[in-house]
Amino acid sequence: MKPTRHRFLDELAERFASHGAEPYGEAISQAEHALQCATLAERAGCSDSLVIAALLHDIGHLYEDPAVIDEQDLRHEEFGARLLRDLLPESVWQPIRLHVAAKRYLCAVDSSYHASLSDASLHSLDLQGGPFDERAVSAFLKAPYAQDAVTLRRFDDLGKDPSMRTPELSYFFPLIERLLRTDRHQTRLHKAS
Repeated sequence: MKPTRHRFLDELAERFASHGAEPYGEAISQAEHALQCATLAERAGCSDSLVIAALLHDIGHLYEDPAVIDEQDLRHEEFGARLLRDLLPESVWQPIRLHVAAKRYLCAVDSSYHASLSDASLHSLDLQGGPFDERAVSAFLKAPYAQDAVTLRRFDDLGKDPSMRTPELSYFFPLIERLLRTDRHQTRLHKAS
């Protein structure tokens, strides 16, 4: 069941508290990874939407059974995008939906990128279908928000530092609230026209 706008921040905090401490094959937890990615995006001067996309890019994992994650691709990116589609602007959920495709794209076009992936990322790449072929590369580049997804993917790969310090989750809540309000306003304007 999708959370309502009213409950979104409460549910997000609850999911981070209940599932965020779980490992996912890296030296840090799910929550630490999310906070690192958002912090890196903020430090790089990214848009508010991309900072929140970086924070929430793996939200789908927070709804998965951890025992199954290493065995099959549960398409967490699609689940996360569907969860957020009615709550946040397209500029947030589209890069989330495409961040796995961005990894497959980068692996196809940049051998040094592929060589730099962690063991956990290589394992998930295999589950996700491996590097794209030429046709898939071309299709990916035509997708709206493809470049934002590539940027998000870079933060995803960098946000795995056990010694990095980040703000708490609540630090990002005002930004999420602004995006929620903006999205509501845009929806009202769209319905009015």
